[in-house]
Amino acid sequence: MSFLYLSTPQSARRLFLGQSGLALSGAAVALLAGRDALAARSGEGSGQDTQILNTALGAELEAIAAYQLGAESKLLQKPVLDLAVTFQGHHKAHAELLSKTIEKLGGKPVIAKSAYNFPAEQLKSQEDVLRFAARLEQGAVSAYLGAVPLFGNRELAKAAASILGDEAMHWAVLRHAVGEAPVPSAFVS
Repeated sequence: MSFLYLSTPQSARRLFLGQSGLALSGAAVALLAGRDALAARSGEGSGQDTQILNTALGAELEAIAAYQLGAESKLLQKPVLDLAVTFQGHHKAHAELLSKTIEKLGGKPVIAKSAYNFPAEQLKSQEDVLRFAARLEQGAVSAYLGAVPLFGNRELAKAAASILGDEAMHWAVLRHAVGEAPVPSAFVS
């Protein structure tokens, strides 16, 4: 799930769904839900599970890099900078969990790219940075929304929905920060 500054949430969801392969196994569900013992008993874990987890990990690493770009831009005032660092911390927590899960399944976690295709030259104000971050969070919401129904195991759907909720809160806060309605409609797409 690589956002690479996708212009629409549908683009992010298509990219995620196209790269993710099949739904995760019971072992991945158990690991994501923090149930290591259940995962160990199930003995499941396939290359497809590792692929979907690595896709999500890649997206989280990209989000971490995007927030770093915003933090280093010198365009964010103190309270906004603190918020961006907090959101980056959430993405770091997601990435850490995904990485550990991939390792427990016998896979090798992807690593962050040395550079991402962010529109750094277009970021000239705090509002530009916030709108950029909001678009990335909107893409993450859309991608997780598209992924939740793919999971056969309800525990995995619950774990993915938890991350989706966090991304949706980020998006709402960022929209509010730029003077837009935090929740633009009754449904997320």
